[in-house]
Amino acid sequence: MNVIRSLVHLLWMAITVVPWALFVLLISYFVSSTRLYWVCVGWLRLAVNSGTRILGIENRIQGMENLPQGSKDPAVLLVKHQSTWETFVMPVIMPHPLAYVFKKELLSVPFFGWAMGRLDMIHIDRKQRSRAFAKVVQQGRRLMDEGVWVIMFPEGTRIPRGQKGEYKSGGARLAIAAGVPVIPIAVTSAVCWPTRAFVKKPGVVHISIGQAISSEGRDAEDLIREVEHWIEAEMRRLDPEAYPDAAVH
Repeated sequence: MNVIRSLVHLLWMAITVVPWALFVLLISYFVSSTRLYWVCVGWLRLAVNSGTRILGIENRIQGMENLPQGSKDPAVLLVKHQSTWETFVMPVIMPHPLAYVFKKELLSVPFFGWAMGRLDMIHIDRKQRSRAFAKVVQQGRRLMDEGVWVIMFPEGTRIPRGQKGEYKSGGARLAIAAGVPVIPIAVTSAVCWPTRAFVKKPGVVHISIGQAISSEGRDAEDLIREVEHWIEAEMRRLDPEAYPDAAVH
């Protein structure tokens, strides 16, 4: 049954993304970047809602009160990355537009990537690291001044359930350079949507938003270690079955 559900959901997303992407490409020449962003969030909401109805994946969110409350208050969101699910969910649940930092190769993905290319986000060439980071800081500052939050996955790639990747300091360095706080976020998406798996399972995905951590006067490595400690401790609390050592710590 899970195989059939997963296939139906995949087909539903493939069928709906084509006209949606074409619509985005068409109107991108006539509407503001903010308006275009929320049009794209409409498709993401469709993907998330269909994930709930077809796959049986339910989101349980806590900590929304920890997000900055002002319409222009900036933030860098640093999120645990286990599957595609959180990339769909985050723009849907956040009150501010988000700008993802992603590798430019994604712009070549038919329809989805083409539509992403019309959005005001930060796509980088990972082969040119110093230049890429300078671009992240420059565009990140501009976007956050406009009320857009920058979202990054500090582990860099999707990490299997119960495991931890290497937390890179790019998000912390951006926050320090821009003088904005970081928001750590734990997500247990692999419970339902295993890393790089076709078959998804019904269940609950916990999304826990931590308190803002000031970047003022901080060292980037020290700041990312604090983010790492909070996220990984929270993952053990939310999904103890995935961490056999959870009861020890």
